[in-house]
Amino acid sequence: MTHLWLRAEQRDNETRTGLTPEGAAALIAPGMKVSVEDSDSRVIPTAAYAQAGCEIVPAHSWPDAPRDAVIFGLKELPEDGTPLPHTHIMFGHAYKGQSSGRKLLERFKAGGGALLDLEYLTDDDGRRVAAFGYWAGFAGAAVSVKCRIAQLRGETCGPVAPYANAEALKAALTEELAQVDASGDRALVIGALGRVGRGASDLCAALGIPVTGWDMAETAHGGPFPEILDHAYFFNCILAGPDTPAFIRPDAPQAERALRVIGDIACDPDSAFNPVQVYDRATTWAEPALRVHDAPPLESWPSTTCHPCCRAKAQRISRASCCRPYRRCQRRIMPSGNVREICSLSMSPRSDLQEKNR
Repeated sequence: MTHLWLRAEQRDNETRTGLTPEGAAALIAPGMKVSVEDSDSRVIPTAAYAQAGCEIVPAHSWPDAPRDAVIFGLKELPEDGTPLPHTHIMFGHAYKGQSSGRKLLERFKAGGGALLDLEYLTDDDGRRVAAFGYWAGFAGAAVSVKCRIAQLRGETCGPVAPYANAEALKAALTEELAQVDASGDRALVIGALGRVGRGASDLCAALGIPVTGWDMAETAHGGPFPEILDHAYFFNCILAGPDTPAFIRPDAPQAERALRVIGDIACDPDSAFNPVQVYDRATTWAEPALRVHDAPPLESWPSTTCHPCCRAKAQRISRASCCRPYRRCQRRIMPSGNVREICSLSMSPRSDLQEKNR
C-alpha cells in the first residue's frame, strides 16, 4: 500500500498546500493511506482532512514517519543537515546551482532517500504540471503594484499580508491607485501565454494598467531587450533554464528607463540561470521590496497566495501524479547525488510508488 504523508510547511508565512481534502479522499478510495500533519497555518483546516478519512499526525513529525512513507510538501525543509532517508515530493530548488541545493542533495545521499522534484513534473506533452500558475502571477503582480504605489508616495513598500479573496485585493489596490498619479504606467510580461503570465496580465487589466505580452517568439533572438526598460513594470513569468537569455542585465539600473518595478515571479535569485541580474536574494513578507537603485527608483520583489491557488495546484498534481499511472518526473536525483540521473515514477493508486535509475 502506498503511504502518502502530507507534512506541515515549516517556512515562515507559508500557508499553501499541494493536497486538498478532496484530493486526499480520491487517493484513499482505491486503497492509498494518507497521513496529514496537523497545522495551524495551512489554508485548509486540519479537520477537513480528518473528515476525508486521513490519519492526522502531529506537526513536523515526518522525520519519524515509516520509511516507506512518501513525504509530500511544497517548500524547503529545515536546513539542519540531517540525513534524509525518505522519498520526498517537493520543490527542491536544487538543480540550477542554488546555494543550498548541493547541501540538500548531500542530505539525500547520506540518508539514502530520494527527491522527486515538483518543478520538473510534466505531462505527456512535456508541460509542467505543478506550477502555481495563474494565482502566483495574479498575486505577484499585486505586490508589484503595491511597490509602485509606495514609490509614488516617496516610500518603500511595507509589510504585506493575505487578502480574503481576489476581489478584496483588487478593491484595495484600486482605492490606493486612485490616490497617486500612475498615469502612463505600462507593464511588460514575459511568459504572457503561460498560466503565471495570464494571472499577472489579468491583475494589470483589472487595474487599468496596459500590458505588453511577450512569450518565446519575442525573446527568441536572445537579447538585449531594451523594450523592457520602456515599461514601468516588468514581470518575469518563465521557468529559467541554461538557455534562457538575460532579460535585465546588471547595467539596467543606471540606464535611461521608465522601469520602476521588477516583479520576478519566477524567483531564482541565487540560480546560475537567473535572467534578472540586478539582485541576489529573496525578499520577505515583512520587507517585500528590494531597492536596487535610488535615482530614479528601481525595486525588485521575488517573493501572498490564496485558497483558489492551492486548490488549482493540488488538482493538477493529483491528476498528474496520482490519478493517472506512469507520469514521469523527468529529471531528478536519486541517492547517488548525480543530477544527471533520471527518476521514473509510477503513482497509480493501484500500485505502490516505484522509482528506478535509468
